[in-house]
Amino acid sequence: MSSPNAKRVLLVDDNPLFLKIISHAFTKSGFDCASCASASEAIDYLNLNIPDAILSDYEMPEMNGIEFRKVLLNHADFKDIPFVFLSYITDKDLIAEGLDLAAVDYVVKETPVNVIVSKISNLIDTVQKQRELSVLEIKKAALALNIRTVPKVAPAVEGFDIDFWHQAYQDVPGGDFIDFIEVDERYSYIVLGDVMGKKWVAWFFTFSFLSYIRAAIRFGIMNRDFSTADILQKVNSVICYDDALKDILSTMSLIMVDKQEQVVTYSGAGDLPALHYKAESGEMAQIDSSGLLLGLFPDGGYTEERIKLMPGDQLYIFTDGLIDYEDNGEKKSDYNLFKNKLSNMISEGLNFKQIRQNLMQNLSPALVDDCSIINISKL
Repeated sequence: MSSPNAKRVLLVDDNPLFLKIISHAFTKSGFDCASCASASEAIDYLNLNIPDAILSDYEMPEMNGIEFRKVLLNHADFKDIPFVFLSYITDKDLIAEGLDLAAVDYVVKETPVNVIVSKISNLIDTVQKQRELSVLEIKKAALALNIRTVPKVAPAVEGFDIDFWHQAYQDVPGGDFIDFIEVDERYSYIVLGDVMGKKWVAWFFTFSFLSYIRAAIRFGIMNRDFSTADILQKVNSVICYDDALKDILSTMSLIMVDKQEQVVTYSGAGDLPALHYKAESGEMAQIDSSGLLLGLFPDGGYTEERIKLMPGDQLYIFTDGLIDYEDNGEKKSDYNLFKNKLSNMISEGLNFKQIRQNLMQNLSPALVDDCSIINISKL
């Protein structure tokens, strides 16, 4: 049985005898080894699991190794997995074609099995060390530039208690972003978003999203348009026609706090349903939004909900890192599980600081994505 930290390799070959031999060699060396008899079977496997490396035969029916590699290169989640061709063919042109597809190596099947295992082990070690160095450089850059997509503290808003918790996955800046924008003595806006993408790549785009959001809110205020739905539509329209962002998608929850009327207005763009805890009844109500992800289509179909919070009521918005978890190496999501846990903690009398501590303890070290949650309580 492999350890939880074992290197994971996917072997793809239509020769069952060779697949059995090499799979046994990797497993004996401590690898977590998966085997697929065809490229299509391997693609199905990759939709549920991401290995540290892929070792694929070239000569396979239906889809050969070159065709398989091209499919992976066109998939954002698969293209960066280290890929090695394995074949009896030693034709130089074929080898060159494979390496031109960003494969990291081309191994002849007559190579001793123990050498193949060592090659893949060294490859994974090298890639992991390079990633660690890249992550370290990103952390240093963010610290040196003193730039952040999550504020240090929440603002004081008359009549409400606002707090939040954010934890980056593996302490690497990711796609979650939070902002609090006070436009005047009456109105304040609360922003929570999650740019889709991998870690710091998504983090890079959060600054563009935040800039457009802040601008849309300011322009709305200038025109006396405080609608959260209209603001989301303005942001979405700009993103859809921005060449640098048009293929980048993001969820977003936008809340406007009206301090004069003591009400909040909520709109969502492909986000998780907000949760409204009603103190009088102890009910945890789910508030669904109909708006599409930012950047998906020019018309996002955004609507808004006006919510009257009574004393003791609480409103929660959060990103999907809080509903995601790992089960036997697979990433799963359960919104209702988190909803019930949160409801139970509130019913037990825990305040947000205690809830935050509980989440930190229960999620670590099982965190699988960035986690962000904002709490708005009516005083």
